[in-house]
Amino acid sequence: MFLQNEIITEPERFVELEPELPLALLDQKEAGKRLLLITNSDYHYTNKMMNYAFNKFLPNDMDWRDLFEMVIVSAKKPEFFQISHPLYEVVTEDGLMRPCFKARPGGLYSGGSAQMVETALGIHGDEILYVGDHIYTDVSQSKVHLRWRTALICRELEEEFNALARGKDHREKLIELMNQKEAVGDVFNQLRLALQRRTKGRPAQTRSATEMNDRELTEYMQKLLIIMQRLDEKIAPMLEADGEHFNKRWGYLSRSGLWDKSHLTRQIEKYADIYTSRVSNFLRYTPFIYFRSQAQSLAHDLQPNWPIGGCH
Repeated sequence: MFLQNEIITEPERFVELEPELPLALLDQKEAGKRLLLITNSDYHYTNKMMNYAFNKFLPNDMDWRDLFEMVIVSAKKPEFFQISHPLYEVVTEDGLMRPCFKARPGGLYSGGSAQMVETALGIHGDEILYVGDHIYTDVSQSKVHLRWRTALICRELEEEFNALARGKDHREKLIELMNQKEAVGDVFNQLRLALQRRTKGRPAQTRSATEMNDRELTEYMQKLLIIMQRLDEKIAPMLEADGEHFNKRWGYLSRSGLWDKSHLTRQIEKYADIYTSRVSNFLRYTPFIYFRSQAQSLAHDLQPNWPIGGCH
């Protein structure tokens, strides 16, 4: 509470104003979208912050309240998505509240539940797009319990995008070394298999390996081991340094190691229908656009130089 009082007393110290944010929402409203604000903050804090962040950027003396068909403060998310709390209507600018048993469009309320919102507006499930910045409190709970469509706001994406650009050359060199090691390792494994098959009197996978004697196979394998060890000596520190443009300790936000996705990324894929760095990004598109995900590649999708019937 002390921190909130300090913030609303001097919001310019804490709030990064974004003039395009209220305009992005205004486009949505004027296109016929029904906007709601659902926040865990109390009425006084919400009103002060929204006045500061929105009103000066809205046209024609609009107030932030004019954007939203319904406003719910003190929502107590994530319980809001599962449990029905007592509902109060905020009836004065000072925040005076009275008990209320049914929400209506146009109202300003405290408490309640997501089911109450659906009933009041006559919409359910995937008719609602819920936009939030917390993967658990906002996105996963509204998706799991209500099947709402979800949009995750992750401001760190902008920094990561820039970090990926700065680390592009490093990553390309690292991948080239990894590919070299894989190619050398494949030859090594073929020779190893040749020795194994030879004990049973069967030919190797390749003609060249079949024609080598045991001594030649062993010497060649030793040379390949040395090459792989030298490649490892180059690869290890580069792997350690990958992602340091974003965070020296943890690396990239969305990645785990060179090839894998981070736990956060997997949660985003599971629970968020769309994600972006800020709501104002929607201003770059019309409010009528339908966003589609990119085609997802699978391990068995054909790639150049892959043998038909091979294992991937």
